[in-house]
Amino acid sequence: MNARDEPQRTPDGHHIVIDGRKWRATDPSLPEDVAARLRHHLMAARRAVRAATTADDASAERSARARVRHAKIALGERGTPWWEQSPDQRRRRWEEHLAKLDADAPDQRDG
Repeated sequence: MNARDEPQRTPDGHHIVIDGRKWRATDPSLPEDVAARLRHHLMAARRAVRAATTADDASAERSARARVRHAKIALGERGTPWWEQSPDQRRRRWEEHLAKLDADAPDQRDG
């Protein structure tokens, strides 16, 4: 599978399968612009985790891991399964976590 291929999905669409492992799928109700912003936050947070662990900075690592968690919850990949939430609950989930990510983004605070 290359980067442009869609991963295999379980028949119910709730999970994707990568290298034989099931992972919770991103909430398909997310608007694409929101999903793109959340993926951007997720990747930035993952880079921050790596930088913090390389620098042995426990405080920065905790902060970065919290940002990863917010992004994953907003995407519907952690927390209450998106298929068990109402449309309003799903919208509130991503709106609240995206607002937190936007407020906590290092590039937002420094600018």
